[in-house]
Amino acid sequence: MSTIKTVITGTGSFIPANIKTNKEFTGLNFYGEDNQKIATDPQEIVDKFKQITGIEERRYADSDMDSSDMAAIAAQNAIDDAQCDPESLDQIIVAHNFGNVITNTIQTDVLPALASRVKHVLKIKNPNCVAYDILFGCPGWLQGVIQADAFFKAGTAKKCLVIGTETLSRVIDMYDRDSMIFSDGAGASVLEAKNSTATQSGILASSVQSHCMDEVDYLNMGKSNFPDSDPRVRYIKMKGRKVYEYAMKYVPQAMKDCLDKAGVDISELKKVFIHQANEKMDEGIIKAMYKLYGIKNVPEYIMPMSIHKLGNSSVATIPTLLDMVRKNNMVDHQLNDGDIILFASVGAGMNINAVCYRV
Repeated sequence: MSTIKTVITGTGSFIPANIKTNKEFTGLNFYGEDNQKIATDPQEIVDKFKQITGIEERRYADSDMDSSDMAAIAAQNAIDDAQCDPESLDQIIVAHNFGNVITNTIQTDVLPALASRVKHVLKIKNPNCVAYDILFGCPGWLQGVIQADAFFKAGTAKKCLVIGTETLSRVIDMYDRDSMIFSDGAGASVLEAKNSTATQSGILASSVQSHCMDEVDYLNMGKSNFPDSDPRVRYIKMKGRKVYEYAMKYVPQAMKDCLDKAGVDISELKKVFIHQANEKMDEGIIKAMYKLYGIKNVPEYIMPMSIHKLGNSSVATIPTLLDMVRKNNMVDHQLNDGDIILFASVGAGMNINAVCYRV
């Protein structure tokens, strides 16, 4: 009996050219949540930051480029890679958290939706190509993939373009140490519904959870740490320790749940594409997942990482990472037909998701 398979037929990304190194943060004064200046030397703060997160540098978009602009470039690259007619797309799903933020404004512009703007830039005239945005924290792009899979299996769509795009550099508080984590970028994928008689590739299972009690404000918008700052101007704020503990507790479980639903043995897993949030956290999550299977040592080269040079671009990290590996732009990481891979993400909400996929 044939079934519908959700297959990734093309990927694309946009990595901004502007490099912001850690050294550029050593000249800043950092303040705590209590609005008191942190006495520790900025160089020491930056060095410790790199030790924990693995981030050496990050990318910022040009001042005249918005999230929707980056999304459209990544989308076109994915469409070209998939060799598909844009007019044949049934849906354009754009994941983000802040919409377009005009440089130096800290104001979200989501009218019209970014997906509508992307469709406009791509010059897609087909009115049956439905364009809409989703807000799901950092797991937004992966949630878009899960939604596309559901539409395919319901028989209401056959081809979707899923994009993750963000300009976090425009919503950070430069007086907050956490500002060094965030970056800009966009990643996209074309997904198509294929008959199982024609391919073995496709999504095997997914797992999603939302924890919205005490966890709801682990990531939020708040005023600057700088004393006497305007409380009406809000920036992205993160309870780092809480996020870390949450991720370590729940993400490995969700990943295992996804693999178990797929009926995949852990030994079959070839790659894990995890949201690039924090190197130490990501390494801890992978180790904890294998521990759930009674395995002490994590296989070498199981987890490609781009965070060292690209930072945390939220919804864009996983699709960008996937694009880089698919196109052989990462040393020691390749994908082959039949490989079992796992996607996993965690972010504001708090939300978690995972997808098991056969290449």
